[in-house]
Amino acid sequence: MRRLKSYEHTIYASYIGYITQAIVNNFAPLLFLTFAATYQLTLDKITLITTINFATQLLTDLLSAKLIDRVGYRISVMAAHILAAAGLIGLAVLPSICRNAYIGLLLAVVIYAIGGGIIEVLISPIVEACPTKKKEAAMSLLHSFYCWGHVGVVVLSTIFFAIIGVENWRVMAFLWAMIPLANSIYFLMVPIYPIADGQERLSLKGLLSQKVFWLLMVIMICAGASEQAMSQWASSFAESALQVSKTIGDLAGPCMFALLMGTSRAIYGKYSDIIPLKKMMMGSAVLCIICYLLAVFAPNPIINLTGCALCGFSVGIFWPGTFSMAALHLPAAGTAMYALMALAGDIGCSAGPTVVGIIASANEDRLKMGIAFALIFPIIILAGITVLKNKKAVLEK
Repeated sequence: MRRLKSYEHTIYASYIGYITQAIVNNFAPLLFLTFAATYQLTLDKITLITTINFATQLLTDLLSAKLIDRVGYRISVMAAHILAAAGLIGLAVLPSICRNAYIGLLLAVVIYAIGGGIIEVLISPIVEACPTKKKEAAMSLLHSFYCWGHVGVVVLSTIFFAIIGVENWRVMAFLWAMIPLANSIYFLMVPIYPIADGQERLSLKGLLSQKVFWLLMVIMICAGASEQAMSQWASSFAESALQVSKTIGDLAGPCMFALLMGTSRAIYGKYSDIIPLKKMMMGSAVLCIICYLLAVFAPNPIINLTGCALCGFSVGIFWPGTFSMAALHLPAAGTAMYALMALAGDIGCSAGPTVVGIIASANEDRLKMGIAFALIFPIIILAGITVLKNKKAVLEK
């Protein structure tokens, strides 16, 4: 097969990689209430779907660093996309053929989560290694494609459900699986550049000795938690707590959330030269706190939904911004740093929605109570960025 020479194709394939990541993270949550009705599942079992997804990605992040260096980036990223496709297909097939439908559902989630975890570890360093001039802008734009993918998943799935019927969701799962299958072939043809090229590689022990690394890990955990605590529950929150239809709930909740999250990342990608990253992240943390308060405590459902949607704009810079700071201050860290940062993000992505579900279950399934508790995550981000901004000695360690 003919190899492509331009690094731009590498970036395009990486964009599709993040769209794949959006599919595996956000398709199933649109069907939480459908799963509950079809398979007679309680809220705590539905919560476990999200927990298993991100916990599997977390474990994959932890184990993948050394394995990826041995196997190679190209084979690893292609395998990741194939696993993502297999899991999406399994979502439609395995509950029907397994004796316990719920176990089949969780098995499919594990398969696509392994693929998603590898994609998460690989895509950022693959783009970081490309010979681009504005690294922070490239990283922010890259991560915006997760958001566009999220929007696409919500809008196209909602249109499909409205026209064809939500009972035919299995067909939609097959259709979404075609994207990672096609991208696995694309990654076979694009150039892959070496990571931390021309620098002495920082050892894992050396990385773990850096104070800034641990502070960034805490911020990354809270970045994932702030984002997914709202994103994963937005559709169900709109339907159950705010009493709106599924179509309106999906479009006004997770769809607007993702659209505004992508917008904030695209804006920062364009204006990164004139907006200091840490100030952007601090302002975003303050906005995130306000959005959570609006979503939970505002007396009007329209204002509640507005808070959910604007939360997407507020969290947009958290994830790529933390990656950019890590790449800037620890440029020789290589694959291990990206794997551990992805690990931290997935701890947050798992913890955020899980905490919301647990707190809601303990309060008579009142999702507002769970989402209110999640305010702690953007508060910690604000405190962490304040430390990074005001204590230069920490960064120079």
